[in-house]
Amino acid sequence: MRQRFPFVSFLLALGVCACVLRAPLDTRGVDPGLTPDRAAAAAKEASGRTVQWGGLLIRTTNLEEVTELEVLAYPLDRQGRPRTGEAPQGRFLALRDGYVEAAVYAPGRLVTVVGRFSGTRAGLIGAMEYLYPLVKVEQLYLWPADESGAGPRFHLGVGVGL
Repeated sequence: MRQRFPFVSFLLALGVCACVLRAPLDTRGVDPGLTPDRAAAAAKEASGRTVQWGGLLIRTTNLEEVTELEVLAYPLDRQGRPRTGEAPQGRFLALRDGYVEAAVYAPGRLVTVVGRFSGTRAGLIGAMEYLYPLVKVEQLYLWPADESGAGPRFHLGVGVGL
């Protein structure tokens, strides 16, 4: 029995370390029920609330003093990662002070933001008019590009590779 303890301890430590990739965002005060589509529909009531939204980056635009991230919103899992296998919750514009490298924050990347809902702005998606909810970014997390988000994130195996 004594010889099994190091192996069992190793597996337990490996499992604890490998199970969770969590966005390092402070979510205290976040209104979990306020989604982008709900915020756009009730902008006056939602104004100033703290939100945590995330999704798939559509475009990144650096303006004079702010960077605008257009995001196709998805529900978030417990770690704050967008669940792209579920129905989208509309689009939103995340406004971050300063410059963000658009080559890094490229279309197709996953992001999660925490910030204050600050109203709406009319825009276009193609030729269609769209009312974008705006969030003033306080925290921004870009998910690693090498993760597809599909399937389990815990793998245990033994093998030989050539």
